Amino acid sequence: MRAMILAAGRGVRMRPLTDATPKPMLAVGGKPLIAWQLEKLARAGFAEVVINHAHLGQLIEAALGDGSRFGLSIRYSAEGEALETAGGIASALPLLGAEPFLVVNADIYSDYDYSGLQGLCLEDRLAHLVLVDNPPQHPRGDFALDAGRVRETGECMLTFSGIGVYAPRLFSRIPPKAKVPLAPLLRKAAAAQRVSGEHYRGRWRDIGTVERLQALDLELRGSLPKPVSE
Repeated sequence: MRAMILAAGRGVRMRPLTDATPKPMLAVGGKPLIAWQLEKLARAGFAEVVINHAHLGQLIEAALGDGSRFGLSIRYSAEGEALETAGGIASALPLLGAEPFLVVNADIYSDYDYSGLQGLCLEDRLAHLVLVDNPPQHPRGDFALDAGRVRETGECMLTFSGIGVYAPRLFSRIPPKAKVPLAPLLRKAAAAQRVSGEHYRGRWRDIGTVERLQALDLELRGSLPKPVSE
């Protein structure tokens, strides 16, 4: 199974930090956000990763290269102008192949173990989503989960984590270079009962503001091993 990291966002709410640095390259705990993702994918057994980019994308390519230092093979889907989530995935389909693939947002941090999704068989489903408890900045959530199936609404709403496995056919009708959001596609598929899901209750952070970036940095640095004094 191949994996894709979504790294094309402009990061407007993170300005001025993102004026000169792509959002996925902002550092927390001593390394870029996207590096945490790459390391976790490698540990989970993934070998091939596709990264899309737009704003300052050349800096992402220059920093990560071919991925060999992470034990990965990285290929890039350069968008020029960001195509939104579904449009970006559709544009990268030639690099992702004909089998289901994992997609993760570059601007999240989580302890979720990606190895549990490795080789997931979707059968008649179009997607499998990892949902989390609603964070303070998103109290209404996105979807409900009922006996392993994702629903548009329900009594207990959860937030989409930005981690999902998708069948290529979910994006097959998107024209080349079209700007298409992901949420409407997922809601349509969920209404047709073709989306499964799981509820992850571990650590998950959405890094959408400078304040949340700084908070995660402090959190991670606090958990790093203390240097041994001479």
